[in-house]
Amino acid sequence: MKKFFALLMVLCMALSLCACGTSKESSDSDFKVGFIMYHDENSTYDLNFINAAKAAAAELGLSDDQIIIKTNIEENDDCYNTACDLVDAGCDIIFADSFGHEPYMIEAAKKFPEVQFCHSTGVNAHLEGLDNYQNAFASIYEGRYLAGVAAGMKLNEMIENGTITADQAKMGYVGAYTYAEVVSGYTSFFLGARSVCPSVTMEVTFTGEWYNEALEKEGATKLINNGCVLISQHADSMGAPTACETAGVPNVSYNGSTISVAPNTFIVSSRIDWTPYYVYAITCAMEGKDIDTDWTGSIATGSVLLTEFNTNACAAGTEEKVAEVQAALEAGTIHVFDTSTFTVGGETITSYLADETVELVTDGYFHESEYISAPSFAWDEIDGITLLDRVY
Repeated sequence: MKKFFALLMVLCMALSLCACGTSKESSDSDFKVGFIMYHDENSTYDLNFINAAKAAAAELGLSDDQIIIKTNIEENDDCYNTACDLVDAGCDIIFADSFGHEPYMIEAAKKFPEVQFCHSTGVNAHLEGLDNYQNAFASIYEGRYLAGVAAGMKLNEMIENGTITADQAKMGYVGAYTYAEVVSGYTSFFLGARSVCPSVTMEVTFTGEWYNEALEKEGATKLINNGCVLISQHADSMGAPTACETAGVPNVSYNGSTISVAPNTFIVSSRIDWTPYYVYAITCAMEGKDIDTDWTGSIATGSVLLTEFNTNACAAGTEEKVAEVQAALEAGTIHVFDTSTFTVGGETITSYLADETVELVTDGYFHESEYISAPSFAWDEIDGITLLDRVY
């Protein structure tokens, strides 16, 4: 009889362990991830996020019914309501991709403390102090700088060929808003170009929208008519690249290749690959681990990338030069915002306090995306850059 009860206890324990294993497997298969996108696949910006979401799901082995992607979600209560809908649909972690989504994501995080909310490009996670709300970005200013080097190489080629003179090396830039993210981007692009083409200047115009093909095309056309011989942008449609292709003006795009509409003028594009962050944050949520309040991806994490160079448009030796500069960035021998390489009103920058407490100018350069993940470069018009308008 004792042997019978002993065997019975062993059997019960085995069944219990099997049940636990089944429960864990079921829990993993029930795990859901929600994504809130400002626009849809027609926006190069949102397409970049959508592709990353799908890549992360594939890497983690998530099935199609475990990810929910909501597109064309405005930066208003629509975002909050969509977040609530995703919670109701069983999502354990929810991501949003646009700067203006932040206040609505914070509101949702406060309402649903059991769900993780992760916001790309936001700035307030470190101030909110919520266990379930985080910001993320990447050192895309380094990618912009490298793309600028490619632009500078093209300008040098145009000067050497006699297409332009050195004092005609004026670039144009189509921005969305005068936000730090945009300012950091066009400034780093300009500094990259000037590192190889010292005579370059740049004009910047703004559309006041993240995605508006007509306005972006109009902005690029205005800059070309102003004498800009190369165009780049922080804008999400094919508007600017199309204008460049029509005018035969070289173009450096953002968030992905635009060679499909500009086969003769597209040079290269920088972009953030959000896949590493999505994999990291989802894995943390699945394992019940804390997610970094401010996560910053880099070239080293595979988060900052350049597309393939278009040999129809880029100058000879561009790939080699960009590789050389990238190696120096990774080694720390070059800093994008080295304060010896730019001035504001003729003065060298010596100090900037983030949140009025943290000094970001030390060791001779501005420490972008180190205190918080989002860009915070504060000077929208360094010497050599002229803003044609401002849109906040």
